[in-house]
Amino acid sequence: MDTTSSGDPRVLMILNITLSLVFATVLVWGLEFVEIVAFTPVNVVSAAAILTGLTWVVINQ
Repeated sequence: MDTTSSGDPRVLMILNITLSLVFATVLVWGLEFVEIVAFTPVNVVSAAAILTGLTWVVINQ
């Protein structure tokens, strides 16, 4: 029985971007709450891009 299905890469990327954006929003909001960074769309998108990239690298090793 083959259990190594990688799935459709487009679906994985969309899911990765969506979850990274949600996590980045919570992360930046928390950092803004403790007055470390400002809660701006640029900060959220930047954090999401970093998380998406890191996740993609870790998954594709």
